[in-house]
Amino acid sequence: MDKFQISGGRRLEGEVRASGAKNAALPILAAGLLTDRPLCLRNVPELHDIRTMLKLLGRMGVSATEAGGGEVRMDAGALTEAVAPYELVKTMRASILVLGPLLARHGEARVSLPGGCAIGARPVNLHMSGLEAMGASVSIEGGYIHATAGRLRGARIVQDTVTVTGTENLMMAATLAKGRTVIENAAREPEVVDLAACLAAMGAKVSGAGTDTIIVEGRERLDGCEHRVLPDRIETGTFLVAGAITRGRVRVTGAEPAHLDAVIAKLREAGARVAVGPDWIEVDMPRRPDAVDIRTAPHPGFPTDMQAQFAALNAVADGVGTIVETIFENRFMHMLELRRLGADVRIEGHTAVVHGVPRLSGAPVMATDLRASASLVLAGLVAEGTTDVQRIYHIDRGYEHIEAKLLGLGADIRRAPGPAT
Repeated sequence: MDKFQISGGRRLEGEVRASGAKNAALPILAAGLLTDRPLCLRNVPELHDIRTMLKLLGRMGVSATEAGGGEVRMDAGALTEAVAPYELVKTMRASILVLGPLLARHGEARVSLPGGCAIGARPVNLHMSGLEAMGASVSIEGGYIHATAGRLRGARIVQDTVTVTGTENLMMAATLAKGRTVIENAAREPEVVDLAACLAAMGAKVSGAGTDTIIVEGRERLDGCEHRVLPDRIETGTFLVAGAITRGRVRVTGAEPAHLDAVIAKLREAGARVAVGPDWIEVDMPRRPDAVDIRTAPHPGFPTDMQAQFAALNAVADGVGTIVETIFENRFMHMLELRRLGADVRIEGHTAVVHGVPRLSGAPVMATDLRASASLVLAGLVAEGTTDVQRIYHIDRGYEHIEAKLLGLGADIRRAPGPAT
């Protein structure tokens, strides 16, 4: 199992290009199940989670070809089975996204209860209750969600809590339902908007994406399309923090600045000079950062997927920063590993209090989830000596060629064989 070896203390400087968004590409790949016509997707990142989704689709009889340069061509015309098996689903929670499309087109779906990062329960009850409101019969049998239906029918669905994958699943299912579906308390994330844009290109009638009410007018069938996946706002934010934490100057190109308003505001609050262009963001941190307070919230609030990175920034900042996690109940495991590097962190329920220290010291640390991996890499970039970040398969799930990109900015990082587990 590979690890990263990082020699800290180098100021990052230069330009890096944002990859396509994993959290947009995964539901869009699942949307290919809604039609028997081919899709051509561009700017799809080369990630472990993408390969897992393509393997899962392949098990169902979907033809998917990676044409290079981030292009994926897929065709679900010869769909053979509507089963998402445990051995594939257990590694990636986003596998639940095939449930709605399979049920809508095939009339039946058996999807294993999802696995993935150990950051909280993320229950699937909202997916199930929404499909039941559309006329499906849904049960859990032997660790699988089993859903059956004739043609789904439109319904008014009020989600108890904001759920991104729940919104996406129900929106996809509704495209082939009879009549109108109204999803209230819908997620507003840019990735939901990107999925809606792809569905519209396939002939779906979707309105309201990006607001808390999405309306879908069901169609008899959908067509194929070409679609370009939006830039990854979390990868973009991670590289901006990398520039700030090393007191460097980093420009991320191919980005979408409007998707990072909350992150940019906190970087400026930390003392960074942030410049923004039509498709780029540049951070310039001339001094030790100031500690900032963070409270995660659904979009357009501060993204939960960026709190671990700001925990690393606060660890070496001037002052005390509090981080309140409101989305996932078990997302502070990286804080314990940051302590191994010398961070001064106190956890009180859903709040982490971080007292900034002048310096961190390299040590072996272990990644516990995808964004925790990123925070440990960021901390390693400024720690004195060598930091070994173990179990980096987590980071390979969500960051495309991260070590190559960091090397291009001047970091001293290399991939090496890790300890046997």
